[in-house]
Amino acid sequence: MKKYKRVYLEITNICNLNCSFCPITERDKKYMSLDDFEKSIQKVAPLAEQICLHLMGEPLAHPHFKKIISLCEKYKAKIQLTTNGILLKKYKEEILEANCLHQVNISLQAYMDNYPNKSLEAYLEEVYSFIDSAFNQKPELYLNLRLWNIEKNSHDINEPIFKFIEDKLNIEINRNIELANIKSKRLRNRLYLHFDSRFEWPRLELPFKSDSGRCNGLIDHFAIHADGSVVPCCLDDQKIIRLGNILEENVEEILSSERALRIENGFRNNQLKEDLCQRCSFISRFRK
Repeated sequence: MKKYKRVYLEITNICNLNCSFCPITERDKKYMSLDDFEKSIQKVAPLAEQICLHLMGEPLAHPHFKKIISLCEKYKAKIQLTTNGILLKKYKEEILEANCLHQVNISLQAYMDNYPNKSLEAYLEEVYSFIDSAFNQKPELYLNLRLWNIEKNSHDINEPIFKFIEDKLNIEINRNIELANIKSKRLRNRLYLHFDSRFEWPRLELPFKSDSGRCNGLIDHFAIHADGSVVPCCLDDQKIIRLGNILEENVEEILSSERALRIENGFRNNQLKEDLCQRCSFISRFRK
């Protein structure tokens, strides 16, 4: 058993889209170099069941994505890829031929958010072409079609997607979505629709919410920014709780530092030790 379920390893914070639900980052735009990526994947692959090539940015926009996949193969990392799907066609064969790829998440709401006046069907046809190829070439690959835009009036927005999928797969999708109970609907094989609502990114300038609560940060995951900065949570997009740098330090020492242990033990005991955590509304999702 590996210690963590996931490590979020951001290979770039640069994106080819500009979604309203993604925060404006104040960080320098950066692609992680191949040398830095190899240093990072070598250190974290033994620690985590899966490596998610994402925190911010579009991983398929990295100019050396093919070589990054080769390094994942080299270090026997199990990879989860999150993409907006725009560049899937370009890297379809590399993704489907890679033994390391375990799951691909496609954020369908990203296209609608950026191109409300363009053909949604043309985009969905490209996505479905990838799915159809995956069914035939890599049936063990998990595919999540994400609709993280579920609000009171979001059904009409997503209806064209539901109808497109129903026509392609000759199925009927239950429109009843209860996020509190289940967030995924299996469509066929290992293809799922995955639903969620939009959330507020934590910021220090937000009002204090509570000093009690729990999070899975440092318990089942942590995150690494494109410059190597290690943070406890995948929502710390501005690296406010910077614990160290994986390119300069031993990752085990970073994760066992006094600050990291204080945060982790706090979560385990329903205590929020960091100012950022005390202002994070996402933590309320873990309350029973």
